[in-house]
Amino acid sequence: MSLQSVRLSSAGLVFLLSFVAYFAAISNAAIHNYTFIIEKKTVTRLCKQRIIATVNGQLPGPTIHVSNGDTVNIKAYNRAGYNATLHWHGVEQIRTGWADGPAYITQCPIPPGGHYTYRFTISGQEGTVWWHAHVSWLRATVHGAFVIYPKKGKPYPFPKPLAEIPLVIGEWWNNNPVAVIDEAVLTGGAPNISDTFTINGQPGDLLPCSSSETFRFAVKQGETYLLRLVNAALNSGHFFKITPRIYCCSCGCLLHQAIQNRCSRHLCRPDYRCSYHGQPACGQILYGRPTI
Repeated sequence: MSLQSVRLSSAGLVFLLSFVAYFAAISNAAIHNYTFIIEKKTVTRLCKQRIIATVNGQLPGPTIHVSNGDTVNIKAYNRAGYNATLHWHGVEQIRTGWADGPAYITQCPIPPGGHYTYRFTISGQEGTVWWHAHVSWLRATVHGAFVIYPKKGKPYPFPKPLAEIPLVIGEWWNNNPVAVIDEAVLTGGAPNISDTFTINGQPGDLLPCSSSETFRFAVKQGETYLLRLVNAALNSGHFFKITPRIYCCSCGCLLHQAIQNRCSRHLCRPDYRCSYHGQPACGQILYGRPTI
C-alpha cells in the first residue's frame, strides 16, 4: 500500500469518526418549541390593580427547560400594545446573532400585532440564565428563568437534588414602569425607585394585601433542594439568604409562627399531627421564609 493510500485512508477514518461523533451528539439533542404571547393582564399587588405586560399571562413568565446541545424555537406574538423583543440573557448565540433580541441592534422590534420566531442552539452551557423583554422597561414584568441542564446522560457536578425551584427576584412599581423610565428620560433625572421587591412576582407577606399571595414551596426535612436564582430587578442588586427560621416542628407539623433553631415537640399530638392555638395544621411540610 502506498503512502498516499495510507494518508487517504487515515483522512477517511478521521472523517468517519467525526461524522459518527456528530451524529451521536445530535441524536441525543432535542428540539423544544415554545409559544410566547406578549399580552396585557390586570393584576393586583399592594392593594392596587394595574395592567401589565406579561408572557402568556404569567408573572414571571414561563420557565424554559432545555439541556446542553438542544435547539430552542420560540414563536413570539406581540399583543401588548408596545413594540417588543425578547432577549435570552446569558445564552451564547453561536452564529445565531439575529436571535439575541436587543431591539434596533440585532433585530427590529416586533410591532403590536406582529410575530417573530427565535431559533438557536445551546452550545457548551449549563446552569441558570434568564430571558426578558428588550424594549424600554417592559422587562419589569416580561421576564422568566431559563434552565439549562447537562447533556442527556451527563450527571450534575454535585449530588442531584430532590427538587429544583427557580426564584426570580424582581421589582414592582404601582405606576407603569414604561411611564417611569419615560419620565426619567424626559427630565434627565434618575427613575423613581420601585414600590417593593418581589420573589416570583409576589411581594413579601408583611406588605399590604400580600399575606395570602406570598410565594411558598414545600420541602422535606433532610433533603437537598436547588434554588435557581435570577435577579430580574431593573435597578437593584440583591443579597439573598434563607433565615434560620422555620414554620414546621420536627414532627412535621405546620405552625403559624416562626420558631428559630428549634421545634416545639409539645405542640405535637401522639399521632404526629399538631395544632397551634387550637387551629389544625397540615403534616410533613416545611415552609422557609427567604429574605432579600
